[in-house]
Amino acid sequence: MTLLATSVLLATNPTQSSVLEPIEQQIERLPNATRRLAAQLRLPLEIEAVWAVLTDYDRLTSFIPNLVSSRVVRREGLEVVLEQEGAQRFAGLRFTAKVTLELRERRPDGMLDFRMVSGDFRRFEGAWFICPDPLGGVRLRYEVLIQACRGMPIGLIEQRLKEDLSMNLRAVAAEAMKRGAAAQAQVEPAIS
Repeated sequence: MTLLATSVLLATNPTQSSVLEPIEQQIERLPNATRRLAAQLRLPLEIEAVWAVLTDYDRLTSFIPNLVSSRVVRREGLEVVLEQEGAQRFAGLRFTAKVTLELRERRPDGMLDFRMVSGDFRRFEGAWFICPDPLGGVRLRYEVLIQACRGMPIGLIEQRLKEDLSMNLRAVAAEAMKRGAAAQAQVEPAIS
């Protein structure tokens, strides 16, 4: 197991605070066309605000880039079955991937874990983590383990995954910040 890269990317979304928060990203190359990716960033928000965005499954397409569809198939207590489809263009071709995910909402642990039960990969599993940050706010972390199917160009997929991981993390952060600002704006007139 080799650590391929650890990079720090700067979040530049204008809805975030004026201080640029780094996105820490790690990628590991594993045998059999498998990659483990992780990214995290600190947000000046409460855990509940971020959790509400992550679990708004039917609206994820409104703020997650390249997510074409996201639909709850079944919900039983803290377990959710979700169908998603993503689409992208790279190397002049349109690439789509469909997955049916089984998710467990572990809110007391600040964890939303998932695993693919069917789809276009051999393996697709991971988790979102939200925990208090010692400097204030919360730390949002996303980890995923992906194993490509035979014939999938893992090198090309790896590059897209790196870019998408940061983009998706920023999208969740921006949506949580936007919702937080909207909620604050509604509270302020009521106080005056």
